[in-house]
Amino acid sequence: MHIVLDETAMAAAGQGSVLASRLIHRAHAEPGWFLYATTCALVEADRTRPGTAEHIAALPGVTVLHLDLPAALTVAREKTWAAAHSQYAALPTAERPDGAVVATAVPDQWTGLPIRVLDLSP
Repeated sequence: MHIVLDETAMAAAGQGSVLASRLIHRAHAEPGWFLYATTCALVEADRTRPGTAEHIAALPGVTVLHLDLPAALTVAREKTWAAAHSQYAALPTAERPDGAVVATAVPDQWTGLPIRVLDLSP
């Protein structure tokens, strides 16, 4: 299972969301569970709740996905970098042929997009 945390999921984790905490624990403790945080979403989550970026990046079960050139070219065309980078990271790749699910505390922001969503809203 490949899951990308969007900025709202990261902020929720920092605020003690039980669902986000369980997801983070699973990615750390269970084989086959992979959790990703994009750099653009980390920045936005930290703007919303200072300290979130350092907290998420320090978790052993989370892989930080950097803004490489293909991602930057895609993200530059969108209104919000955080959501665009998370969406880009959820697309299929050689490492993730089926893509990834986006974990979010605000699932409505993903309505109409070709993205699978994991709802972490309370």
